[in-house]
Amino acid sequence: MNTSNDLYSDKNYQLQLDNKLNRFKRDLSQLGDYSIEVHQSRPLHFRMRAEFRIWHESGSAHYAMNRPGEKKPYIIDSFPIGGPLITEMMTPLLKAVNENELLSKRLFSIEFLTTESGETLVTLIYHKPLNEEWEKEARELQADLSIYIIGRSRKQKCVLSQDFVTEGLTVDGRLYHYQQVESGFTQPNAYINSKMLEWASRCCADYADQSDLLELYCGNGNFTAVLAQHFKKVLATEVSKVSVASAKTNFDLNGIDNVTVVRLSSEEITQALNGDRPFRRLKDVALDAFNFSTVFVDPPRAGLDQGTEALSARFDRILYISCNPLSLIKNLSELTKTHSIEKVAAFDQFPWTDHLETGIFLKRKA
Repeated sequence: MNTSNDLYSDKNYQLQLDNKLNRFKRDLSQLGDYSIEVHQSRPLHFRMRAEFRIWHESGSAHYAMNRPGEKKPYIIDSFPIGGPLITEMMTPLLKAVNENELLSKRLFSIEFLTTESGETLVTLIYHKPLNEEWEKEARELQADLSIYIIGRSRKQKCVLSQDFVTEGLTVDGRLYHYQQVESGFTQPNAYINSKMLEWASRCCADYADQSDLLELYCGNGNFTAVLAQHFKKVLATEVSKVSVASAKTNFDLNGIDNVTVVRLSSEEITQALNGDRPFRRLKDVALDAFNFSTVFVDPPRAGLDQGTEALSARFDRILYISCNPLSLIKNLSELTKTHSIEKVAAFDQFPWTDHLETGIFLKRKA
């Protein structure tokens, strides 16, 4: 990727964002005319994680990517959308790998996970078993570059120090700490993530009371940690074991003690709240002790399934973060039968792509 032309200019950034916003406005207009609060990304150096194919050519390893529909990757020498720690580390890391045959041989890909608080985790993925000699060389590289390194091969995961980084995000003047595990989901754009957290917090702060929050798809507690201050208690659900463990760690890191997190899917918590079936994972959780007023959902691209959609409609307030405007509009077509849209926001989480993250806050109709 080359920054010598105006590909990543402010003008082009605004054009690509306007195109996405116009599509979203057109889709949203099916439901009414709403003002959209827009949060722009930094055009460059915004991605905090990245994955590169490693292409071996002329006796050297190179960073490479695949264009859609093409099998052969193309070599890259820069990554302007990468966060500062990624762009700073790419060259010295690859140079060190190329100078060490043990580290470069059969290296297949490299993954970066970085933070705004200054930590870098690099995963080296191989098409070969990793032995003690590899570990010795990798430990020296880790010390030389002051990073964390993980080695992966088939059925192998070699953690030299730790398999996570700890991010620090300031939201409305308060610093939050988040453990972000190598194999777990994290928001790729830290700047926009902070904006999303502030917006969601404002939505809930307007109605702060002594009621409780139900959160579905809580991940590592990214939103939970910020929203918990506005509620008496929070019940958060997540299906990933890795994310549940990180969420519990993050609540401890931030001194949050009013959250109960359980490993359940949205379909399962719907069944539990409907009384359809008991769950062993809820044996220590008294569901009838919660006084829910608000539900927060951040579903995958497919959006809410029919059961979760019906469950959400039972709450006084619905906070919906979406990574797919099309599935969002489909869900809103049903939810707006019982609720009115109070706030709409757009977050450019993925600049230079067609993806647009959006937020909707709904309140039960009188």
